[in-house]
Amino acid sequence: MKQTIWLLTLLLFSCNKQSKDVTKNGGTLVSIDTVQKVKAISPEKEIAKEYSNERFRKVTVEKVAEHKFRVQGQAQIFEASFNWVVEDGHNQLKSGFSMTDAGAPEWGKFDFTIDVVKKDKYSTLNLILFEVSAKDGSHQYELPIPLL
Repeated sequence: MKQTIWLLTLLLFSCNKQSKDVTKNGGTLVSIDTVQKVKAISPEKEIAKEYSNERFRKVTVEKVAEHKFRVQGQAQIFEASFNWVVEDGHNQLKSGFSMTDAGAPEWGKFDFTIDVVKKDKYSTLNLILFEVSAKDGSHQYELPIPLL
């Protein structure tokens, strides 16, 4: 009886034995009958960060040249006009306005470029999109965006 159990155990282990000839070489798995190559997946295009608030949404900024930025997005703005300013934390370097292709209550698309040079090499530029109040001229719904 012991010999039968011993023989069955031996047969069971020998039938289920997997190949031990597997090695790892620099990202490649090699076994007796197959070869697997492990390849890192890298994104083709970096995903831009989107910014939004109550009046602006899906706003992205893309650096297109050393001192030039492309700003795109959507805005729900009265009479389709909004303002923007670029500052470095201390100084207002540039300001302007832009238009959307539709006025409120619709979400209109906008696309414009800004050409701005830093005064201080180590400062951080910030773009601030905002709507001007018809009542008192104050800035409403400011959306700050760092320009990297």
